[in-house]
Amino acid sequence: MRILDIKRQMQPDDISVVRDLLRDAERADGHRPLSDHLWLDLVDGGREGFAGLVAWEGDHDHPVAYAQISKGHDSFSIELVVHPHHRYEMHLIGPELLTAALHEVAINGGGHVHWWVFEPTIGHEQVAAQVGLTPGRRLHQMRRSLPLSSSDAEAQVAVRTFVKGQDEESWLTVNNRAFEHHPEQGGWNHATLSARLAQPWFDANGFVLHEIDNQLAGFCWTKVHTDIDPVLGEIYVIAVDPTFHGHGLGKSMVVSGIVNMSQRGIKTAMLYVDPENAAAMALYEGLGFHVHRTDRAFVGDIAPITSTPESEQS
Repeated sequence: MRILDIKRQMQPDDISVVRDLLRDAERADGHRPLSDHLWLDLVDGGREGFAGLVAWEGDHDHPVAYAQISKGHDSFSIELVVHPHHRYEMHLIGPELLTAALHEVAINGGGHVHWWVFEPTIGHEQVAAQVGLTPGRRLHQMRRSLPLSSSDAEAQVAVRTFVKGQDEESWLTVNNRAFEHHPEQGGWNHATLSARLAQPWFDANGFVLHEIDNQLAGFCWTKVHTDIDPVLGEIYVIAVDPTFHGHGLGKSMVVSGIVNMSQRGIKTAMLYVDPENAAAMALYEGLGFHVHRTDRAFVGDIAPITSTPESEQS
């Protein structure tokens, strides 16, 4: 008998329980199970459109699974984590939690949803089909060793590092113009940015800006993953203001970010890219990146409803 505890506000004890489950999953899989956006919503305790669904079994002192919904820019993200000892029950636990998560989306007004899965299997496809979700966006994780060749490094441009308390407004303007229709990266505000800048991993030395005539034209924000082997330098967010499109500045910002990582001793670079973005794929492959793994979103459109159950169990 599984009991599903639905939390729309997470207290410190709730966060601690989920954190332990995420730690166990990370140890088994070699990567952190929640994206930055969902992780920050979890530790924040619950923003608008948030729900954390914790599944328990009576004879276990730890949760067997956790699902979370977080409201993004005009859509909802869902992620599901099953405890490594219970993944043989994924065909049962997955549909239960996803059905409940989609119900939470419905009572939050409904909308477009993305269930993101790391390296999906046929089992994930079957679970998605059971709850009415279909294959959607893919993301390649691409990697390459550093440093760049001297000829590739010539594409770098003059940059300076991000200054807290000075650059937030101009950065938000460029980011939101560049990602106007992006479900996760678009529509950021000061609170969204501040939450990232407050994270332990944030290092302004790896957040470089390029200006033209005193106007922010592009940026490359990098993030170093020191808790995995090899240590990875990620191109976390990169963009060029649409005003400056068509001048090759995208490549220059990528190269400037990679050179910055090399200067800080990083030996392996990593990034995520939508394989349907042919121009970006050509750029990254031209710089020597290769596909390391592929993640996928299963998507659907959920109609709104008004009922609000306190909990569900199976």
